[in-house]
Amino acid sequence: MWDRLIDIWNYPLFTLSGGGTVAVSQFVLAITLTLVGIALSRIIQHVVRRRLAKSSVQPDVAQVIDRALFYGLLVVVVMTGLNLLHVPMAAFAFVSGAVAIGVGFGAQNIINNFISGWILMSERPIRLGDFIEVGEWQGIVELVGNRSTRIRRTDGVHMLVPNSQLLEQTVVNWTLIDKQTRTTVRVGVAYGSPVRKVAELIQNVVDTNPGVRDDPAPRVIFEDFGDNALIFDGYFWCDASGERDLRQIRSDIRFQIADVFEENGIVIAFPQRDVHLDAEMPVPVRMVDSDR
Repeated sequence: MWDRLIDIWNYPLFTLSGGGTVAVSQFVLAITLTLVGIALSRIIQHVVRRRLAKSSVQPDVAQVIDRALFYGLLVVVVMTGLNLLHVPMAAFAFVSGAVAIGVGFGAQNIINNFISGWILMSERPIRLGDFIEVGEWQGIVELVGNRSTRIRRTDGVHMLVPNSQLLEQTVVNWTLIDKQTRTTVRVGVAYGSPVRKVAELIQNVVDTNPGVRDDPAPRVIFEDFGDNALIFDGYFWCDASGERDLRQIRSDIRFQIADVFEENGIVIAFPQRDVHLDAEMPVPVRMVDSDR
């Protein structure tokens, strides 16, 4: 019985082109080594990921290190397994040609997205935690994967965008360099209002708002004589991580402007229309008591 097992263990499975043979023992050892190597790679990857999370390394850099480490260890494991089987790399020349043909016919999108993912992680035009605009959608980058990038939109829905699209189309990154963003608050006051006083009040509100940056300094512009109002624009810079922050800062400034105008008797304009009736005969007007 024991001799029978030894014969099976040493039984040659196939013969290589160079004349060597691969026995059952070599094949089993190679498969076992590969599985154990993959498991160890995952463990090492998990340990390194936890160490990087506790360090000062940025999340997107940690992701690149984590992924490169795993694939590097995987290559080492595969090469070691092939070495145990005494399989030369030249034996994969035909397989490589077949794979190249398959990529050319059916898998070009997958390879394109895979390579694009590595470009995104190496050049870092989009990083984890960045607030970006893709088409008509806005959101925060949560993960740059092998095939697609996961974005959490402002409405809470997760959106998966193929990596190649992030390189081929225009992407607005609000936080690529810094969080400085310029925005505007427009106010219309009634005709006859003291325009210099209005500009001074708006300037004071913008200057004292905690969300507005001192440099560059805010400015108030008398923009135009509108149809129904005198138009003033307040231009200022602030630190914002997205459209939500800008809307909150503008809302606070509008509240303050409304309070200051009320204290100083400044009327915020509203649409008005003068209607002229061109009639040869007088138009009868009758008053009706609404309580009846």
